[in-house]
Amino acid sequence: MARDEEQRRFLGGPRPLGALVPALTRPAFKRKSPAGAQIMADWPALVGPALAAVSQPLRLSSGTLTLACSGPVAMEMQHLAPQLAQRINAALGRVAVERFRFVQRAPGGAAPRPPPRAPAAALPERVESALAGIESPALRDALARLARGVYRNRG
Repeated sequence: MARDEEQRRFLGGPRPLGALVPALTRPAFKRKSPAGAQIMADWPALVGPALAAVSQPLRLSSGTLTLACSGPVAMEMQHLAPQLAQRINAALGRVAVERFRFVQRAPGGAAPRPPPRAPAAALPERVESALAGIESPALRDALARLARGVYRNRG
């Protein structure tokens, strides 16, 4: 009888659903730990709406929770670290967060964008005429870029 059951299981017979779960969840849990996934899902409830608006958990690895913070919030969260760790660990029911690592980023996940570049400044007529007399296109372009940089901040 045991042999029939083993043969049926090998051939793809009915199996309990619980036997399939580990094979399905293993790839997902290799990328994110269950505790890390729960922290990310419950972040606003764990830290409150004010801190959740300016911070975002990125990953949990070896007891270190990496948080993205906008602006000077990292300093505030560093002071709150013991209370945050206590709150998070209590919600998880075990000690999962021991340390924090802060990175400065917008909470949406994207790095802060640099300010837009100013439009190219019009060069004075005497500079334009001097550039026109240069035969090498590469040298002319390089000098034009240099001149635009020089005249960008002039009134």
